[in-house]
Amino acid sequence: MRLPQARAEAAVRLRAAGIEGAARDGDRILAAVLGVEPGRLRTLDRDLTADELALLDAGIAARAARQPVAQITGFRDFYAHRFRVTRDTLDPRPETEMLVAAALDLPWTSVLDLGTGTGAILISLLAARAGARGMGTDISEAALDVARGNAQMIGVTARFQRADWYDGVTGRFDLIVSNPPYIALSEMAGLSPDVRDWEPHGALTDGADGLTAYRAIAAGACGHLSQGGHVLVEIGPTQAAAVSALFAAQGAETRVIRDLDGRDRVVIARFSA
Repeated sequence: MRLPQARAEAAVRLRAAGIEGAARDGDRILAAVLGVEPGRLRTLDRDLTADELALLDAGIAARAARQPVAQITGFRDFYAHRFRVTRDTLDPRPETEMLVAAALDLPWTSVLDLGTGTGAILISLLAARAGARGMGTDISEAALDVARGNAQMIGVTARFQRADWYDGVTGRFDLIVSNPPYIALSEMAGLSPDVRDWEPHGALTDGADGLTAYRAIAAGACGHLSQGGHVLVEIGPTQAAAVSALFAAQGAETRVIRDLDGRDRVVIARFSA
């Protein structure tokens, strides 16, 4: 089968399965099979090998079953780098880049990333700030293995440690960042099956009201921050007031950053003492 035909048929199959952005997702899967960037596909025209067709068929079938593209291809481009993604990690979202950009506007030389997952936030920050040091924690050892591999692949030196939020974490940091599980248990049923059925539930929800992680992060911040340090956390679009209040109760000054769609996305908390 010629490449343009395979590309067109992949889009048709995904469209028939009800996948939004069928052509885009088909291109991402085909490009990964061929080892090229998706934008190059429109310039290529050759016969696909039997192995390539088999890999494409399997990838399209997986996407039709609502498996996220990043899990199928094994990677996600985030901020300035490519990160390995598995079913043990949350797929880094473009909106989380807002947190990275906001953090890079602040003065810091040390950073703690709580619930690091793929390591996308921590590694992006350290790659952009020469001489900085950082630690990533996660309760999942499988996720930490992915993060360690991503750090090595991107060429960033970072420490990774298994921890339930601050448990076992010593020392102080200028900056604490986190994209914690913030979806309330009552909201899980309404999630897209691409997320609900494929991504690790422990990275999505606290099994309660969606604020459990923020309570722990806020309560432990003063004991792990340098004087004048900041905490940046990603939030759900309706959580700004509640999360800000948790940090304010610990003595922090807070402000909220909205994403490109105008939704509340990041709470910044500054601790002066």
